[in-house]
Amino acid sequence: MPVGDDAARWATRKKCLRVLVVVHNVTSATRLLDVLPLFDDDLRVQLLATCTGSSAFAAGTAELLADVGVPVLPWEQAVGTDVDLVISASFGGQLDVFSGKLIILSHGVGYTKRLATPDTGHRTPDTGHRVEGGGGAVPAPVFGLAPEWLLSRGRPVADALVLSHPEQHERLRLACPAAAPTAVLAGDPCFDRVLAARPLRERFRRALGVRPGQRLVLLNSTWNSDSLFGDGAEDGGGGGGDVVAALLGRIADEFPVDEFRFAAVLHPNIWHGHGPGQIRAWLDRARRAGLTPVDPLKGWRQALLAADAVIGDHGSVTYYAAALGTPVLLASAPLDALDPDAPISSFMREAPKLDPGAPLAPQLAELVRRHRPLPGPAGFTTSVPGESAVRLRRLFYSMMREPEPDRPASLTPLPLPDHETAPVTVPLLVRSRVLGPGEVAISRWAGSRPATGPKDGGELHVAVHEDTRDVDRLDLADVVFRDGAPDDPRFGSPSAWTSEVLRRHRDCALAAYVTGPSACVVRMRGEEPLRLTAVPATGAEDVRATDPAAYASALYSWLVADGPDAATARARLARVVADGLVLRTGDRVQRVRVSALVPPDPGS
Repeated sequence: MPVGDDAARWATRKKCLRVLVVVHNVTSATRLLDVLPLFDDDLRVQLLATCTGSSAFAAGTAELLADVGVPVLPWEQAVGTDVDLVISASFGGQLDVFSGKLIILSHGVGYTKRLATPDTGHRTPDTGHRVEGGGGAVPAPVFGLAPEWLLSRGRPVADALVLSHPEQHERLRLACPAAAPTAVLAGDPCFDRVLAARPLRERFRRALGVRPGQRLVLLNSTWNSDSLFGDGAEDGGGGGGDVVAALLGRIADEFPVDEFRFAAVLHPNIWHGHGPGQIRAWLDRARRAGLTPVDPLKGWRQALLAADAVIGDHGSVTYYAAALGTPVLLASAPLDALDPDAPISSFMREAPKLDPGAPLAPQLAELVRRHRPLPGPAGFTTSVPGESAVRLRRLFYSMMREPEPDRPASLTPLPLPDHETAPVTVPLLVRSRVLGPGEVAISRWAGSRPATGPKDGGELHVAVHEDTRDVDRLDLADVVFRDGAPDDPRFGSPSAWTSEVLRRHRDCALAAYVTGPSACVVRMRGEEPLRLTAVPATGAEDVRATDPAAYASALYSWLVADGPDAATARARLARVVADGLVLRTGDRVQRVRVSALVPPDPGS
């Protein structure tokens, strides 16, 4: 159902147009999911799907299609089924065998990469960039523009090849004249969805756990060994080694956690080629230090809009970032992997490059300070921004020789992702300076060799999340903290939890239970519990300026500034209860109200 020998007997709607979506792998499926909503609400259309079975990255495809919920036909049945329209976002598989009109979309920023000739059985690329010829290595053909991809028995495979910019048509005309008449300029539906969501940038930042004043840096990698996430460039490439391994350590060592957030957008072929569990294992410590791996299907575009800077490579997402005007630092730019005539090649030659042997923080600071958007990416990503829905739906229905629905064509807005709390559970080294009565500057570092603090010195203490994997550090911590709902029955109450932590960890001086984005309950040893609450700045609508666990470290630093004498600490505590606490992290100032826990919770 709804096709096959008995379909006429069992189907409820029997006269539908049949639109078959041909899925090569998860990567191509993401682009197909962009355009499927163009058929929404049309009772005349039955969507079907099939998988080519020709990709080395087959993992995850069946699960994705199950979530989409359209009937998935085995390849052999799909080939033998009469359909009205076939849509693919790849050249993988034997696409010339279907009965319906075939439309091929790009699954990236146009057609830019070189891939070796597909095998003749399934039109499937290998992973190399160069092929051996009689005179030695010669450049591989450009994927999607060369005859090896576009023609079958001398004729175009596709009835319509969708392009996003006229420059692609010019390269197509030169590379494969026989396929040039099939070109249709219909824009970029992926980028159109991004452009439409730009007003929601702050919501996407909040969803990723980015606080006001924090900078979000996105690590972006395409797949292959010469990518940012790869373990070394191939011969002739421009990567130069295992860059990401060095970057992950530097992120923890060079960037205070309250001033920067990091996230990673990795190509679906990385996730599904090596396995999601393996990716999480490789990134385990980075994740515990605050790095957020972004869902490669549902969240990468939102993360791209939220980013203040991108460290990327020669993949499409990096080019999309540049098209949005975001500062981009190239960590890998293997030009031999790209069509030298494609605009992305010009961008790779002009964009700032990462020096993997130098500290990262100064390079990012310089990148942001000197940033001037290059005109190429914004100009060449699409020549018809905002028009892809109208143009693609017109193309789809014209190919089926049917009138379009009478309502406007539209794409689905980007959804708001779930909130990412991204708790830092590695031990934090906290550097503090008392600036005046009740005023403390702190910086918290997740690295094993954090960058040095201010030249005028400061004191150090260790703050550790209770859920840390480094459990041996809990008994050495000055501050132990956690986050959770204030009424979570597993902990009794914030007051009860703080009391329990101080009993279990005899060297801990302060326990802090973070109850929300701007408040926590703390208890100093020998004292009653207190509530610390952010005070909104005048005119501010968002009080989430700093992680409440940082309030706890600031309070601890203030109370022990004159040594461990209990009487002195008690006097200093009385002062901040009366006057409040002022916390400085980087350039931000956060006033914090310190008050008794009234009414006391059940654990008091």
